[in-house]
Amino acid sequence: MDKDHLEILLEDIRGKFDLVLEGHDTLRQEIRDTREELCEKINLVDFKVETLNKKIDGVDANLNQKINSVESNLNRKIDSVEENLNRKIDGVRDELVQKIDAVAADLAAHRADTEGHRTGYRISESRD
Repeated sequence: MDKDHLEILLEDIRGKFDLVLEGHDTLRQEIRDTREELCEKINLVDFKVETLNKKIDGVDANLNQKINSVESNLNRKIDSVEENLNRKIDGVRDELVQKIDAVAADLAAHRADTEGHRTGYRISESRD
């Protein structure tokens, strides 16, 4: 193999080696670009997740406030119903006491009247 032929082969190898290096540089740049795009997307997703967390916290606080308000309203209504029921029960109890007292007074009067007529009336039991 002569020197010219060897130089041509080396030049050809050098050209191919330069092409491989250019390919590596291109791939390296594409990897960097892809990494940067990926980082941007990850940052966007992080931002969106953070925004959603804030919204969820706001909804949670609002919901807790509404639940507390409903609970407070229900407690007031229950207390009102209990008070009304207790008043009605007390009223019915008073009415029953008055009626029982009236029946007792009528019974006492009837007994006094019956005992006053005792000598004149007799109940006889007949056995046949």
